[in-house]
Amino acid sequence: MDIEAMIRRRQRQDDESRLVEEYEPLSPATHVEEPTDRGRLLERLLDHVDPVFDGHLPPHGYLYGPKGAGKSAVVTALFAQLERLTDDPTTAIYTTTRVRPTRLVRFVYVDTRRHTSEFAFFHTLLDAITDEPIPRHGISTETLRSRLHRQLNTTGAGLLLAVDHVGEPGSTAAEALVDRFSALPSSVSWLAVGRTDPAETMLTDYTAAAIRVAPYRHHVLVDLLLRRATSALDSGALDEDAAVTVADWASGDAHDALTALFVATDRAARADHRTITDRDIAAAFEAVPPDCVALGRVFALPENKQTVLRALVDLDPADRESVTVATTAVADLTDLAEGTIKRYLYELAAVGIVDRVQAPENGESGRPPSRLEPKFPPTVFRRLYDLEVGKDR
Repeated sequence: MDIEAMIRRRQRQDDESRLVEEYEPLSPATHVEEPTDRGRLLERLLDHVDPVFDGHLPPHGYLYGPKGAGKSAVVTALFAQLERLTDDPTTAIYTTTRVRPTRLVRFVYVDTRRHTSEFAFFHTLLDAITDEPIPRHGISTETLRSRLHRQLNTTGAGLLLAVDHVGEPGSTAAEALVDRFSALPSSVSWLAVGRTDPAETMLTDYTAAAIRVAPYRHHVLVDLLLRRATSALDSGALDEDAAVTVADWASGDAHDALTALFVATDRAARADHRTITDRDIAAAFEAVPPDCVALGRVFALPENKQTVLRALVDLDPADRESVTVATTAVADLTDLAEGTIKRYLYELAAVGIVDRVQAPENGESGRPPSRLEPKFPPTVFRRLYDLEVGKDR
């Protein structure tokens, strides 16, 4: 039951029923404070971090599983709650049956999609554990490292670090992370989170535990969709049969399930439907590309690259028939230079955000042009991007 969503519906001043209350709860890039039915995983993670309740650090660990299994949702929720308990002077993260911890343990989450550079990595850590503002310019990475060491040595605190989305295209490579971890003081322990099998990443050479996250079970995914719909849609807009259909199609991938539901919702809203129909859902399935890239990756891109993508998804197919043609068309819609746009398009293709689909041979000499296709549903990106830009205005 989502009491807040129910109250919002009552607060509407007009009598007209509206299909969509707000889109954000449907976003596959949004993590809720209480992940749906991930109690077993939370218990396993709590088993791993259990030493912190006595003021000690757990060994380094690796959490892994497929896209859309809820890894990030659970880790962000757990670390946020543990850090809140640390910050709250009226509570403690240890129980009354345990001895008072020998030292305070802090909890920091780092998303390597957003914080890819060494500078950004150490800036995020230092900024999270100190009240002083940390400048983003005019300070070196070495200075950040030194201040981090000094801060932890002075306070005597330990630091448990969750490093998410490791090993993804465009994020921080495992080799670089190992170097960064080696530069951390001994009062820091880390939990890496990724999709790569433990046997295929060098990170597990330094870990004592590997925790596997399985895809969502079917009934859990149905429940997740219905809960998100309760927060986002008018009452009765999504029935259980429709949620079951989406869950069947998604095969345990919550990201793709929410992506399809988002597209179906947007289609239904534009058609003035009062509920999400079977046709809306079928059209949504067609709109989600095979091997759909995580929307979180797209929204973690720098602002200018998102600007290029926003223009790209509005282009006609003829204006995306090659990188050169797309560059010219995007330049007409933005203030960016053509050279910058072309470089961005190649970089986005290199990390799998867009796909370069080679045209059939036409008998002419030279390599056929490559049509640009987003590896994510344009509907979802367009809607969420415009909502976010609207907030900033």
